[in-house]
Amino acid sequence: MSDNAAVVGLQWGDEGKGKIVDLLTADYDVIVRYNGGANAGHTVVVGDEKYALHLIPSGIIHADKLNVIANGVVVDPVKLLEEIDGLATRGVEVGDNLKLSQRAHVVMPYHKTQDLLMEAAVSKSRGDGRKIGTTGRGIGPCYSDKALRTTAIRVADLYTGDRFREKLRHIAAVKNAMLASLAAMADEEFEPINAELLADQYGEYAEVLEPHVCDTTPLLHGAMADGRKLLFEGANACMLDIDHGTYPYVTSSNCSSLGMYPGSGVPGGRVGRIVGIMKAYTTRVGGGPFVTEQNNADGDRIRERGHEYGTTTGRPRRCGWLDLMVVKYSAAICGATELSVMLFDVLAGFDKLKICVGYELDGRRVEHMPASAEELEAVTPVYEEVDGFSEEITGCKSYGELPDAAQRYIELIEKTVGVPVGIVSIGPERSQTLIRR
Repeated sequence: MSDNAAVVGLQWGDEGKGKIVDLLTADYDVIVRYNGGANAGHTVVVGDEKYALHLIPSGIIHADKLNVIANGVVVDPVKLLEEIDGLATRGVEVGDNLKLSQRAHVVMPYHKTQDLLMEAAVSKSRGDGRKIGTTGRGIGPCYSDKALRTTAIRVADLYTGDRFREKLRHIAAVKNAMLASLAAMADEEFEPINAELLADQYGEYAEVLEPHVCDTTPLLHGAMADGRKLLFEGANACMLDIDHGTYPYVTSSNCSSLGMYPGSGVPGGRVGRIVGIMKAYTTRVGGGPFVTEQNNADGDRIRERGHEYGTTTGRPRRCGWLDLMVVKYSAAICGATELSVMLFDVLAGFDKLKICVGYELDGRRVEHMPASAEELEAVTPVYEEVDGFSEEITGCKSYGELPDAAQRYIELIEKTVGVPVGIVSIGPERSQTLIRR
């Protein structure tokens, strides 16, 4: 089995992947981000220092590791440069240890405009309840252009001089026509794209980023040939995967483990360990079905104890009981070899805890995750109620020190999902992590 590994989210994101990537990084040589854009946020806590990362892999905190933003990522140069500068001011080296794929696609300002205008137009046409809940970072429109091809810009295009400028002129003509119509439909203002100004600005960004830019696919193949171990860092999560998530309330990339291969150029079969990250409860942001959502005091308590506000946007997250139908489905899709249960400490103090172990629809048991968002919205959760634990667990030094009720909660996860729990996180710091197996 390959020594390479991946860390992937099994719910709707925000599971705490950054902490586990940071924890595992010591055992790997190259940390690879393979999907998504600056809409994703990973938080790493080291002692008293807290780092919020959006595009740069979490391994950047380790000076001796190579970090790769691979071809499957859509990159906003402005955000990337802000992130590099922010890390540098805090003493984190960002130099030859960060590489950016020439094949990655570039998020442009008009992508963000398109994102917001499309949401506004949909809201006006169909009502706010039908909005996707996008972060407005331009991720979806950039991936759309990737599929359209003629309106796409890749990192490599930034270095083609006059050809880049000419390409921007063509794109501006197309986008101005499209965005003006969307703006009119949404009753919003729209300022036409200035291709010349953009060409100048992005030429400057390209010059600063150039030392980091290379073809990362042969870089990764060369690293593997040299016996170096790769750790893949997924952004977003499986239930936001454009093919396998709660479509259309998803992101615009393959953010399950299945996205690693096209998103990096590393062939299938080269990743032997897949750590599925899950919260001890469930959250999501934006629109879409959420079977175990608690719009009540229980949900509010989880939100406040878990500080459930977006790393990237600051938006309050929707909160609810643990949905193991979701975790079981995602673990199967991702091929998870082990689970990491995060934010377990948030559940301390509840007298009773509920875990969703199945769904019912029209009085019958649902055996598989519905493909239709409308059908998923209509299901009823089948709960198993278990005893809670009153003790705070943040100070536990081993799994055996957890209260009996807490251990039974973990064992029920394993039994229902059919995948062993290897890691239990009981706080934000590295030291607050229990390695079970």
